[in-house]
Amino acid sequence: MFDLSQFFGPEVVAFLMVIGIDLALAGDNAIVIGLAAAGLPKEQRNKAILLGVLAATVLRIAFALVTTQLLQIVGLLLAGGILLLWVCWKMWRELRTSHEEEQAAEEALEDADLDKDGTIAGKAPRKTFAQAAWQIVIADVSMSLDNVLAVAGAAREHPYILAFGLLLSIALMGIAASYIARLLQRYRWIAYVGLAIILYVSLKMIYEGFLEVYPLVNGAVG
Repeated sequence: MFDLSQFFGPEVVAFLMVIGIDLALAGDNAIVIGLAAAGLPKEQRNKAILLGVLAATVLRIAFALVTTQLLQIVGLLLAGGILLLWVCWKMWRELRTSHEEEQAAEEALEDADLDKDGTIAGKAPRKTFAQAAWQIVIADVSMSLDNVLAVAGAAREHPYILAFGLLLSIALMGIAASYIARLLQRYRWIAYVGLAIILYVSLKMIYEGFLEVYPLVNGAVG
């Protein structure tokens, strides 16, 4: 399979891929949180966004503790690669989100009337705090697993870069989530580069996982 480390050092490749993955998925996660919180009254909106950021942080730490170990089990690297393919499809669909929805999410994250219509996320459907919190937690579980799995797949042979990637992911969600979301809205190509990196990581995991599994399957059949 085509390997970028043929042209650059493996550590450099892993480092750059981890940054691209974290930027794309942190912004994606922030937009999902913003969309879920957009339909709440102002006094509840910030609480919901804070809940989402804290949940994403805790979940990333929890998943990181187990995912890197699980990927050492024969067969799970292949399964993880297939799961990341689904992540790519989901991310592709989310990148096609309508401008109106993106505007509502961005206004909720910034707590500002960016389109000057007199409301903040005024066009978003109304919901209760419980409904928004449930949507945020479910999204955080999925997207935190996606993020940890992608980073682990890209840097699993470089533990220091893997640790850096997970810390960067947590920092981006906790400190700069709204800024990253706005950055990705303004420079859409960054999100597509992140998607391409995740696709590459998923295909690499599937290829390497198949090489692990094939001798066992072939031996069992033989």
